[in-house]
Amino acid sequence: MDQPGTTTNTPTTTSEAAMGMTRTSDVFGPGCAGVPQGGKGSLNGMAEDPVATAASNNPLLTKLVAAVKAANLADTLNSQRAITVFAPADPAFAELGDAKFQEIAGNPAALTPILQYHVVPMRYDAKGLEAAKTVKTLAGQDVTIAGSGDNLTVNGAPVLCGNIPTKNATVFVIGKVLTP
Repeated sequence: MDQPGTTTNTPTTTSEAAMGMTRTSDVFGPGCAGVPQGGKGSLNGMAEDPVATAASNNPLLTKLVAAVKAANLADTLNSQRAITVFAPADPAFAELGDAKFQEIAGNPAALTPILQYHVVPMRYDAKGLEAAKTVKTLAGQDVTIAGSGDNLTVNGAPVLCGNIPTKNATVFVIGKVLTP
C-alpha cells in the first residue's frame, strides 16, 4: 500500500484506470516542471487532498483558485466523487488581462458557467480522454479532445501537465481559459 507523501511507480489497476484514476507517476507534460517538488502543492501533496484544496496549494493555479473562491465553488468541487478538471494555469488567465479577470471574478453569475465548462462529471485519464474525443462538461456543453501524449489538447488548449491525481479528481493543467 502506498504511504502518504510517497511517489509510486506501481501501475494503476485496470479498474482504477477505467475510472480515470491516476498516480503521480502517470503525470506528463512540459508544465509539470513548474509543480513544486515537495509540500502540499507538489504532486504527492495534491494527491492527498480534494481538488479545490489541492489546487489552492499549487502555485501554477492561483488565478483559478481565486475564480473558484469568487464563484463560491470550492466546497462543491471538493465534495464531488469523481471528476475531471481542466485547470487553466496562471498565464492563461493573464491573456484575459487583469481588468477582464477582475470583471469576471466580480460577477459570480457569469463566472460559474465558465468554471463549470472546465469540469467533467466523470473521472478521465489522458487515455480515456483520447478515446472519448468529446466529453460533456458540467455546463452541459462538449469540449473536444485532440492529439495524444504530450500533444494532447482540450478545445485547442495545450495540456501543460496532465493526469495529476487528487483525492476526487484527475487534473489537466491547460494553457488557455476555455469559454463556452
